[in-house]
Amino acid sequence: MKVLQVRALRGPNVWGKHTAIEATLDLEQNKHTPNTISSLEERLCNYFPDIVQLQPINWQETTPANILVFIALKLQKQVGCPVSFSCAVRMAEPNICRVVVEYTEEAVGRLAFEQAFALYQAAAESAAFDVAETIIRLHELYEDVRLGPSTNSIVQAAVRHNIPYRRLTDGSLVQFGWGSRQRRILASESDQTSVVAESVVQDKDLTKILLRAAGIPVPTGRPVTSADDAWVAACEIGAPIVVKPQDGNHGRGVTANLTDRDQIKTAYHVAAEESSSILVERYVSGYDYRLLVVGNKLVAAARRDPPQVVGDGIHNIAWLVDQINSNPLRSEGHANLLTKIHLDEISLAHLASQGLSATSVPEKEGKIVLRNNANLSTGGTARDVTDEVHPDIADCAVMAARMVGIDICGIDVICSNISRPLEEQGGAIIEINAAPGLRMHLQPSYGKPRAVGEAIINHLFTQDEDARIPVIAVTGTNGKTTTARLIANILEHNRMRVGIACTDGVFVNNQCVDTGDCSGPKSARNILFHPDVDAAVLETARGGILREGLGFDYCDVAVVTNIGRGDHLGLANINTAEELAAVKRTIVENVNPEKGVAVLNADDPLVLGMASHCPGSVTFFSCNSRHPVILEQRIQGKRVIYLEEQHIVVTEAGTERRISLSNIQLTKNGMISFQIENVMAAIGAGLASGLDWSIICAGLADFVSDAQTVPGRFNLFNYREATLIADYGHNPDAMEALICAIDHIPAKKRTVVISAAGDRRNEDIRLQTQILGDVFDEVVLFQDKCQRGRADGEVLGLLREGLENAKRVRKVSEIRGEFKAIDTALTNLEAGELCLILIDQVEQALGYIHSRIAADARIAVA
Repeated sequence: MKVLQVRALRGPNVWGKHTAIEATLDLEQNKHTPNTISSLEERLCNYFPDIVQLQPINWQETTPANILVFIALKLQKQVGCPVSFSCAVRMAEPNICRVVVEYTEEAVGRLAFEQAFALYQAAAESAAFDVAETIIRLHELYEDVRLGPSTNSIVQAAVRHNIPYRRLTDGSLVQFGWGSRQRRILASESDQTSVVAESVVQDKDLTKILLRAAGIPVPTGRPVTSADDAWVAACEIGAPIVVKPQDGNHGRGVTANLTDRDQIKTAYHVAAEESSSILVERYVSGYDYRLLVVGNKLVAAARRDPPQVVGDGIHNIAWLVDQINSNPLRSEGHANLLTKIHLDEISLAHLASQGLSATSVPEKEGKIVLRNNANLSTGGTARDVTDEVHPDIADCAVMAARMVGIDICGIDVICSNISRPLEEQGGAIIEINAAPGLRMHLQPSYGKPRAVGEAIINHLFTQDEDARIPVIAVTGTNGKTTTARLIANILEHNRMRVGIACTDGVFVNNQCVDTGDCSGPKSARNILFHPDVDAAVLETARGGILREGLGFDYCDVAVVTNIGRGDHLGLANINTAEELAAVKRTIVENVNPEKGVAVLNADDPLVLGMASHCPGSVTFFSCNSRHPVILEQRIQGKRVIYLEEQHIVVTEAGTERRISLSNIQLTKNGMISFQIENVMAAIGAGLASGLDWSIICAGLADFVSDAQTVPGRFNLFNYREATLIADYGHNPDAMEALICAIDHIPAKKRTVVISAAGDRRNEDIRLQTQILGDVFDEVVLFQDKCQRGRADGEVLGLLREGLENAKRVRKVSEIRGEFKAIDTALTNLEAGELCLILIDQVEQALGYIHSRIAADARIAVA
């Protein structure tokens, strides 16, 4: 068994809505199958005992691919990944199989598949394999790449509210919502937190000055410059005191409840290792509380207790700490709900102040506090006290957050009783933290968990605020780009800032921000990232769907123009139009189930068949007003769009709206039938987006299919009083549509310039000229710039074969080079004739045609 290709599907895809690792395998004529490898089952179970916990496997009938995906899935489950989906599918090619395994973290999914394959090969070849080491690697990777508890709680709250999210980095920078409605967080810090506010709370002395100005109780103290100065400040304030970094966090470098000179000097040097700015302040006795303020509301509170051990009269403190650290809820850093305890310099110093060391054996039930600091990041625990907070303390916390200018913050309070006002008990706010940790509130050691992620999402997005912008996905074989551009033009008439990703590039507010073919998921994501986009129109090609899946979780409108005979058949294991339709219907399958609409071409049977896969509603369009589906939908009062007597008609629930083709420039008074289909698709998208009929009609009326708006899409020129058409058509269905259009254009002679992409099937290349040969007098064949794996002259030969039985063509020329072919056709073009140029290099070819027209005009003037 060989792995031919591995790729990550990062969005909804042909297999489902799961992100997944997809691999193509060569089974090598079943060289390694359970039937031919002795004791394969026994070896696999020896390597990986948990294999027997997988769904039952018939070892005599299953395939290597099935076993492989089972193992890859199980490896991820072993390290805590919430995955469940996998499948193995035989391809049309002999011995080729495709396997799909869900992942939640791409790096973990890739490694799991890689190790599953290695495990299977080891079992097949009786080689050594260390599953335990593999699981350790996967676990370490998972802990490294997954979101921490705080950020993940916010993300999961967004998911529950149906708010899309995307990680912008490997860290905790996350975007919620799309386009102009997006918001961002970094860990638990929102994009409303300014750099200025963050600088304020990083300076603990400045923070106290601001809080004191608002009448909020804070401990007295001042910055110090040396260990001796720290002692002087302690004498001024009066013992006990606290020494801490002025700009520290997570309790690092903080030493509390100090009374003598040596303690204070030692504490100064500990703090100096963390910061060059040191603060000495009065020690406030009492419990350590953390209050979480979100917006203008106190949403959670917890009492934090410092790390401590309880003696058993047998073991020393170091052993007792190791036992606590063995709790699976404890880990290094902030990846888990609790942090491991370390007997560091501060802990050892605190033990020494009690006359103890790490080797001391506490008496049974004796409680030993390991440090004064109660931060969870140093191993502390938390008890929820949200319901106990006195209203005055809650108001004080909210005012403190406002004074420093932070919308989401953790406020540290020291007092004896959180149920009494601070002034009554000599309590104080000692610190304010930006990007506060949420672990203590999400799953406190004791007490009720609080939905703090939910509170933050409700703060970022009000109840009536939609985090999504309208997303319209457009796919099909032909007409995708024109339809997408037309839909965008309609939306712009609704005063919306539109982002378009299509074959011509990425455009935001009619400004090109990227060039080339941008019909894939990366470009779609770029549109959805852009803060100036109110609506997204995303051309969605089959290549991107196969390569990576969709660039969005679901769309509001899915438009499918047509499938016809298909295009690009024979590539990427898509060999039939039916298989192509199954790929392109992915956008239909991922329509918003609550209010989404699929706009489908009823005249195309393969598109018509997609309706049953739509979780939302369906709008059909047709050039045949008597189409059975159109008639049936009309009887049921459902929205339909159809052509009738040179009008496009929309009927719905007994109402009827009409627009004359004469009012739609794109159709050339109905002369171009394929543009009529594109217009009906755009109307369907506009109505599905809730636009007024007047807005839709205005957007249709002023849309022009020129080389600037839709380059290479039936661009018409006048050259020497002859009709010149430039089009990017490159498949048999496009040829037929073009012929249907030009049949309405009078011409005493017709010439066509054509090449073909080398990656098309032989029969598809021949069929293009076979179709054209019956309606054109002269054919100019040119060799494409990129032959895509074909031998020199091979494509020209196939094109010529298609002309062998042509009914009309009288002259055939073969030219090397696109521009030379254009020159050949234009040089002999006379008034009253028609020339269709099927361009390859769209931008360059159109530029060349423009230059020829301009040069001819200058000659005429001269």
